[in-house]
Amino acid sequence: MPAKNRDLHGSAPDQADVALLLIDVINDMDFPESDGLLRTAIPMAECVAELRRRAKEAGVPVIYVNDNFGRWQSNFRAIVEHATRPESKGRRVAERLVPDEDDYFVLKPKHSGFFSTTLDVLLEYLGAETLILAGIAADICVLFTANDAYIRDFHLIIPRDCVASNTEEASRAALDQMARVLKADTRASAELTFPLRPDGRPEPDARAGRRWAASPSTEFAPAG
Repeated sequence: MPAKNRDLHGSAPDQADVALLLIDVINDMDFPESDGLLRTAIPMAECVAELRRRAKEAGVPVIYVNDNFGRWQSNFRAIVEHATRPESKGRRVAERLVPDEDDYFVLKPKHSGFFSTTLDVLLEYLGAETLILAGIAADICVLFTANDAYIRDFHLIIPRDCVASNTEEASRAALDQMARVLKADTRASAELTFPLRPDGRPEPDARAGRRWAASPSTEFAPAG
C-alpha cells in the first residue's frame, strides 16, 4: 500500500485482496465476426452478472477494463450509452452488465488492460493480490491482460463460463494456455466460494475485500 494518499485522493476508497476485472463487456460488437462471438457472449453475460453480484456482496471491487472503440472524445458513460443503443449488436450483453455507481473503470488503448493505462496504480492502491478476469475475448484481450497480470505476480482466476470468443474452440484453447502457462484457476464461476484468500482460495473466516463506503465511479483514462 502506498505510504501517502492511501485512497488515491478519494478515487480508490476500497481495500481488497481480490478484484474482479470485467474486460470489454461494454461492447457494441460492431465487427464482422460478431455473430459468432454473440452466440457465446450472451450466455457468458448471465454468468458474469451472477459472479459480479456475489463478488460485490463479498466486498470485492469491480473494475471495468474497456476498449474505447476509437472514441477518444467519449467518457465511459458515453461508451455505455453507445453499447446499449437499440441498434447496437452488443446491447444484450452490455445491458446485462451495466456498471453500478460504485464500480471502477479503466479505458485501454490496446489489447491488454495494463498497457498505457492506470490499472497498475489502481490495483496498487486497492492492495489486490488476486485478480478474477472475465469478459471478451478469451483468446485476445483476456489473454493479453492475463499475461501482463501474471508477470506482475498476481494470482489469477479466470472462470471458464465467464469468458467468450468467436468460437468455443478458441475459448477452450485460451483457457488451457492460461491454466498451463499462467497457473490460472479456470473452474466454473459457480464453484468459486466467496470470500477468497489473497491466493484465490476460499477464506471462511475473513472478508476478501473490505468496502468501507460506496463512492461514485472514478474515471481512470489511459495515460499519455
